[in-house]
Amino acid sequence: MPENFIQDIITEDLKEGKYGGRVQTRFPPEPNGYLHIGHAKSICLNFGLAQANGGLCNLRFDDTNPTKEDVEYVESIKEDVRWLGFDWDDRCYYASDYFEELYEFAIQLIKAGKAYVCDLSPEEIKEYRGTLTEPGKESPYRNRSVEENLDLFRRMRAGEFPDGSRTLRAKIDMASPNLNMRDPVLYRIIHAPHHRTGDKWCIYPMYDFAHPLSDAIEQITHSICTLEFADHRPLYDWLIENVDFSKYGPVKPKQIEFARLNLTHTVMSKRKLRQLVERGYVSGWDDPRMPTISGLRRRGCTPEAIRDFCERIGVAKRNSIVDIALLEHCVREDLNKRAPRVMAVLRPLRVVIDNYPDDQVEWLEAENNPEKPEMGTRRVPLSKVIYIEQDDFMENPPKKFYRLAPGREVRLKNAYIIRCDRVVKDEHTGQVTELHCTYDPDTKSGSPGANRKVKVTLHWVSAAHAVPAEVRLYDHLFLSENPDEREDFMSDLNPNSLERLESCMIEPSVAGAPPGTRYQFLRQGYFCVDPDSAPEKLVFNRIVTLKDEWAKVAGSGT
Repeated sequence: MPENFIQDIITEDLKEGKYGGRVQTRFPPEPNGYLHIGHAKSICLNFGLAQANGGLCNLRFDDTNPTKEDVEYVESIKEDVRWLGFDWDDRCYYASDYFEELYEFAIQLIKAGKAYVCDLSPEEIKEYRGTLTEPGKESPYRNRSVEENLDLFRRMRAGEFPDGSRTLRAKIDMASPNLNMRDPVLYRIIHAPHHRTGDKWCIYPMYDFAHPLSDAIEQITHSICTLEFADHRPLYDWLIENVDFSKYGPVKPKQIEFARLNLTHTVMSKRKLRQLVERGYVSGWDDPRMPTISGLRRRGCTPEAIRDFCERIGVAKRNSIVDIALLEHCVREDLNKRAPRVMAVLRPLRVVIDNYPDDQVEWLEAENNPEKPEMGTRRVPLSKVIYIEQDDFMENPPKKFYRLAPGREVRLKNAYIIRCDRVVKDEHTGQVTELHCTYDPDTKSGSPGANRKVKVTLHWVSAAHAVPAEVRLYDHLFLSENPDEREDFMSDLNPNSLERLESCMIEPSVAGAPPGTRYQFLRQGYFCVDPDSAPEKLVFNRIVTLKDEWAKVAGSGT
């Protein structure tokens, strides 16, 4: 684990013998949506710090809002954490495991005169709260007796009151400069079934109440969270100080905040991501354009690349926006080492090699990955009819176009030099539909003319052996670098974030490749087999292009 200010705090705590030399962290997601790349940073940080310091990291679901939570989200979160390379062993917990204990903690606060049942509506609570420049007003129910509060709170639990009619609030300071300390709500009434406890409860703890006390129950030493919780830390500490949890152990958890991850051309709010899903702007939480971990996995990103990205961006105390090009660079660097190369023609143009024997098929040797010779070679078939990219031919080329044109020669990758002799066009549209070429049989590898030079080498696919495929090309989901700055972030959606190419042709070595298999398509980028694939037609997602914007910027020193 690289050095950072949180590691410095842990190192100092260990040096001073705090927490008995223990390090215990936790990753505490709310199961109200799928995890995104920002959560990946938190996962890597919490599990990484525990591993680096000989400690443990719990997985805990802070499941305190039954109206927004679902088992689907729980299972997706477990899958994402494991996919990133981390495990919690037998330490998977839920805030709902502690509902009885949390209720007893609330009773403690009431008996100590530090919590009261309030009849103000949510709107009235907000009005009484005051502003950043004006103190709040005390609730008219603030001075109820301990006995009345105990009675009302027990009746709240028994289900006697409707939703929103009463809350349990901490009695702290309505004049505090920190709005979170102005008698915050600890419990609210929600008559809704919980995904784990069913209808047992109709009162549910607020996140700010359940979270620190769950940390205390689990004896977490370092409670690491993002900067937006810095203003909540006084309440975290107030609860830790005012509740007796000594039967669970002596450790009083310490909250430490770090800067959350923000990416360009991306929104990182689960609420906004849910809107994209529910309104049908994307195909689901795992749409490859989404910044969710499941979306990145389906697109073809590797866990190693994401961990590398999280390590490179580091741990800071101030919020900033990271260029998404850095994430793409990490993915590209990782795939360059592990992805086998294949030839794929995305927009096919038919080429007939007139002087090639009609019934001849040659199987040519091609390397799988020049970065990793140990990955070996494969055999690629060549026959009389092949496909090349439409963009690799121009009938009337400009001066600096060096690819195929009438009368011009190019080399076919791993094969021969061909010359374009004739162009066939659609008589109605004028579009080029076919080329007729001749090949030089002396230019194959190992032949006398193998070293004859031409300016360009093209990728190609044998028409008789090609595997048909659909290829999906992805671009940024949002046009601007910071869509969150817009009043309506939906107005910034990129209408060209997905392009489907239905008639692609790929060399036969990819036949039968299972979903998740990654390749570099020569001259095209890195691609991954999508779960939508069928035996009769593969579907590929473009993971990243070959063009590396981050390397270009980093290399320039800017």
